Amino acid sequence: MNTDAVSPEARKELMRARRAGARLAAVQALYQMEQTEQGSLATIREFMEDRLGLDDDGRPVEEADPDLFKWIVSGVVEHQERIDEAVIARLANGWRLDRIDSTSRAILRSAVYELIFDLNLPSQIIVDEYVSIAHAFFDAPESGFVNGLLDAVARDVRKTG
Repeated sequence: MNTDAVSPEARKELMRARRAGARLAAVQALYQMEQTEQGSLATIREFMEDRLGLDDDGRPVEEADPDLFKWIVSGVVEHQERIDEAVIARLANGWRLDRIDSTSRAILRSAVYELIFDLNLPSQIIVDEYVSIAHAFFDAPESGFVNGLLDAVARDVRKTG
């Protein structure tokens, strides 16, 4: 495909779609790691080879930014304690992180990692991206929970009103 013939708007949309794909894959990888107790390096390698790799014709298996995917998964693992503390600070009294559905935990951890460590991207974009992922997995109550919690954590970690 000749990328010179692609409009700037189409390039921007492709980049947005690839970033969204990377976020979804990161959530899936973190979920898989929790379920299987497989390490991050093995999980990243598996995703890169089987899900984010190239097919027999050299086309991407999944439209996802592999660098963003690796950055999120590795970062969540490396900074999980700090991420979890930010989430726990916004849970209702008596709630523990382990009471939250494991898919929601993966979504929250990925989003909070980006909120803390990607200050160039506005928090509302990060929150919206991960709320969209939550909508793909859950009905309104759970995705609303993710939205509310991420909005609160974003205010905490970004020190914004």
